[in-house]
Amino acid sequence: MTTRLRKTGEFCWVNILTPEPGKARAFFASLLGWTYTPLPGDMGHGIHVDGKRVGGIFDLAAPGTPPGTPPGIGVMIRVDDADAVGERIRKLGGKAAPGVDVMDQGRMVACVDPTGAAFDLWQPRKSPGMEAEGTEHGAPSWFESITPDVARASKFYATLFGWKAEAMEMPGFTYTSFKLGETWVAGMMAPVPEMGEMPPFWGVYFTVRDVDATVAAAEKAGASVCVPANDVPGVGRFAGLISPQGVMFSVMTYEPM
Repeated sequence: MTTRLRKTGEFCWVNILTPEPGKARAFFASLLGWTYTPLPGDMGHGIHVDGKRVGGIFDLAAPGTPPGTPPGIGVMIRVDDADAVGERIRKLGGKAAPGVDVMDQGRMVACVDPTGAAFDLWQPRKSPGMEAEGTEHGAPSWFESITPDVARASKFYATLFGWKAEAMEMPGFTYTSFKLGETWVAGMMAPVPEMGEMPPFWGVYFTVRDVDATVAAAEKAGASVCVPANDVPGVGRFAGLISPQGVMFSVMTYEPM
């Protein structure tokens, strides 16, 4: 398996916050083939895809987690100077907490874009972030924001990270994809009526060999389906799932290039 470190301006890490972390690790290990290593200080576990780092998984009940925080996946974007980018975020109408050092691994800033979607900045030191290729089974491969104000969010990320937006009309909605140079990095859309009420957020897609088999295995393991398997012409087949512990995520089998 090849290694690909993410560039500045790309999503470079995922953090899963879940109740019952032991059961959650077993669920994702069975479904996505993840393996784990304990993190220093009993903080949680690092997630590996075929031996390559992609993220971390943490106990929702750990000290320091704000009361009422729901299960979910946090996303991190690589930057060269987290504090400087955090200051730019504030000037662009978003929110950025003071930067914190994660031991000697890197510096992190927790942020919220002007429409309300949360993300973190990661300035790497000893830990460069995600190493696995997105083409591997179990690896994060696409990041997607659901937000009611796509125009405002698009302008924010384009200004901040240099992403270039390309809009495509789909049946019933418009989908905006972003490129950083020649690399596709993310997608964005407004919520459609069948989604119901939901706050703006960044979601994560994980590559799988067979979406339908993955959905069946997830349901057997106690997960629920929030988006039935669908085909995206020219891209692949995807589905949305909620883990038995309440973590929402998507899976995708891509068409051969």
